[in-house]
Amino acid sequence: MGAHPNAGKRADLRYLVNVPRLVAAYFNEHPDLSDPSQRVAFGTSGHRGSSLSRSFNEDHILAVSQAICERRGHAGATGPLFLGMDTHALSEPAFRSALEVLAGNGVEVRVDCGGVCTPTPVISHANNPPEDGGFKYNPPHGGPADTGVTKGIEERANAILRSGREEVRRIPFERALAAGTTVTHDYVGSYVGDLGAVLDLEAIRGAGIRIGVDPLGGSSTAYWEPIADRYGLDLTVVNPIVDPTFRFMPLDWDGKIRMDCSSPFAMAGLIAMKDQFDVAFGNDTDADRHGIVTRTAGLLNPNHYLAVAIDYLFRNRSGWRGDAGIGKTVVSSGMIDRVAARLSRPLHEVPVGFKWFVEGLSDGTLGFGGEESAGASFLREDGTAWSTDKDGLILGLLAAEMMATTGRDPGEHYADLAREFGAPAYERIDAPATKEQKAALLKLSPSQVTADTLAGERIEAMLTAAPGNGAAIGGLKVVTANGWFAARPSGTEDVYKLYAESFLGADHLRKIQEEARALIARVFSSPGRG
Repeated sequence: MGAHPNAGKRADLRYLVNVPRLVAAYFNEHPDLSDPSQRVAFGTSGHRGSSLSRSFNEDHILAVSQAICERRGHAGATGPLFLGMDTHALSEPAFRSALEVLAGNGVEVRVDCGGVCTPTPVISHANNPPEDGGFKYNPPHGGPADTGVTKGIEERANAILRSGREEVRRIPFERALAAGTTVTHDYVGSYVGDLGAVLDLEAIRGAGIRIGVDPLGGSSTAYWEPIADRYGLDLTVVNPIVDPTFRFMPLDWDGKIRMDCSSPFAMAGLIAMKDQFDVAFGNDTDADRHGIVTRTAGLLNPNHYLAVAIDYLFRNRSGWRGDAGIGKTVVSSGMIDRVAARLSRPLHEVPVGFKWFVEGLSDGTLGFGGEESAGASFLREDGTAWSTDKDGLILGLLAAEMMATTGRDPGEHYADLAREFGAPAYERIDAPATKEQKAALLKLSPSQVTADTLAGERIEAMLTAAPGNGAAIGGLKVVTANGWFAARPSGTEDVYKLYAESFLGADHLRKIQEEARALIARVFSSPGRG
């Protein structure tokens, strides 16, 4: 599908989200539980939707918050819950609703002492459009919740909705804010003060690296000035505006406003400034993803930067244990496999989802965990845990550290890797699929693949479980010496996702995609597929 004619341009003011209407709908509209799209659907990324479509309203947040309180009680969790929000218009109303329930249940809650938005918050809708809202829960380990937790919260929240919210315990917001269980926390100060433990900020300062940052109107906006002041960095926030309409954003590929720091359309403003800085980067609205812009390469493909970051970190972190591994998802670039082999580091290949990296990043058995969608984290310099969820700020600053210590930007480093291992062509395609077809794809097994070659190469592996942990990947991955494809159904849309990569060039990639589509079409047309 081609790009929208206005992609990369700012939105016509007539089409910006009506924030008062959005907030009014949050409080006044109620879901119709006979419509599945209006029920709570609580996955790894929590519950998402819009108040305008009755899929993200106060009813949902009250029910989910009560379910979380009960879940914590059953699990014996007695420590504080850290509650934060991003800059979407629905985040603050949802924050108020959630705090009323948490306080009503006697849960100790830590809220920002200055009332500012926080990276990787509980209330967030990441890079999605301004009219959307999101609400997620990370258990005490700090990383994304596993399926057992999210499914339990979803089922209980929907039961509460069906009961008319009678089981929700809440108190008015003013009382909740003044409650003894609501404690202020200096999110900015604690994060900024600890940042030197994970990055060589002195090297960045000493080299005088000129850094440009575009927070894309998100929750990292309040953090960059304190970081620059504390560590003496030459850092310019090119757009410090926070506006829930996100009117300053260039439109994404489909003509929608979307704060996607991996999109060349959404990042058009920063890309145009690339020659003003030694390195530049942006974050999405909840700051758990990163987009790196260099003079030599413009906006780096997320897979390219993951490979570069891994190569750099494992050669420059002497405090990490010698057997610390590299975490990647099954749909991330094979360039990472080649870098890991050259570094003689174990590769931990897992299904899509950052939750699979939590344990390794906690105990130091993984030095780095990253997803192809530009989310990653890594250990402190001494080899202990930094974060068990994605941190877009440190990935951006790592690009500056790399430039400071090597004199070359990440784009140049990736060119070195491409010369060493080849320059892969990678693409993800979304194709229509019915619910029955998605179910068939989910149950696809290697025995249904009769071919022994893919695009002219012998098939070396057919995977329905991830090599790193044996967990189901929710589809199929087929691997050859110089290419692979993976097909998996979307959990939220009537499409399947086809990922493919070739180290033999774009023509070979097309052949892989054609044969993959033909294989999937046969699966869809086979008797008894559903």
